[in-house]
Amino acid sequence: MQQLSTLLDTAPLFSALTGIIGLLVGSFLNVVIYRLPIMMQREWRKECTEYLQIDQESPKADALDGADKEESFNLVFPLSRCPGCNTPIKPYQNIPVISYLFLRGKCATCGCRISMRYPVIEAFTAATSIMVAWHFGYTPQAVFALLLSWSLIALIFIDIDHQLLPDSITLPMLWLGMCLSLFNVFTDAHASIIGAVAGYTALWAVFHLFKLATGKEGMGYGDFKLLALFGAWLGWQYLPIIILLSSLVGAIIGLGMIIFVKHDHNVPIPFGPYLAVAGWIALLWGNELNQLYLTTVGL
Repeated sequence: MQQLSTLLDTAPLFSALTGIIGLLVGSFLNVVIYRLPIMMQREWRKECTEYLQIDQESPKADALDGADKEESFNLVFPLSRCPGCNTPIKPYQNIPVISYLFLRGKCATCGCRISMRYPVIEAFTAATSIMVAWHFGYTPQAVFALLLSWSLIALIFIDIDHQLLPDSITLPMLWLGMCLSLFNVFTDAHASIIGAVAGYTALWAVFHLFKLATGKEGMGYGDFKLLALFGAWLGWQYLPIIILLSSLVGAIIGLGMIIFVKHDHNVPIPFGPYLAVAGWIALLWGNELNQLYLTTVGL
């Protein structure tokens, strides 16, 4: 056991092992990104039918529930299958990145094209995991930073697809950040509690001021909770740099999409991905960025 700990304490080996784990986690994140919003929508439909007192077997309930009814639909069942022919995907066809390359991006049974997005997310998760492992080394901080990074990847792509930041991800991670502050893993409890409150309140205030001025909603409540999450994990001191980074990146990408991609400016662009990226950057290099910012403004 001591020999294993010594080996893992070497940055290259620990980073390589973490990268392999990241590939496997990335494969699971593909499932989460696709299925969790569907699970949420089905739960909302169920709640609507119960609230409206509609019989589950009635035509009205069928009209309300646009999704195919299945006996079990969660993050485990049904097993992964081809969207074209519904053939179950065998384990050796589900090896992250490698299977996609071996199958040339097509279903082995019907030849249906498999989205390039799956291996991209797997590779992106592996690369992100390697960066976290290299930065923190073989420490408890690395373990929890990986959990946060993987959660953020799921949130980013769910928000891009559905403009949702599920409470089932943000709230447990927020509470985890506050629990970690009791042991000073990333920050102390005092800074964590203030950070969570300040993070939520800051965007809540911006939301209502923007709505009062324009009559439109500039962001969702999920964004408030996500910034509160970063406040809980990193402390209130990192909130200004996170807000600054996310706003800057969001403005540049948003203007670029409107100018070059002809994105309709009336169609909302989710703010969550920019916030998540900025928070992840602060997780790794927040102290350096804060020092640079303070030096730049002359404080």
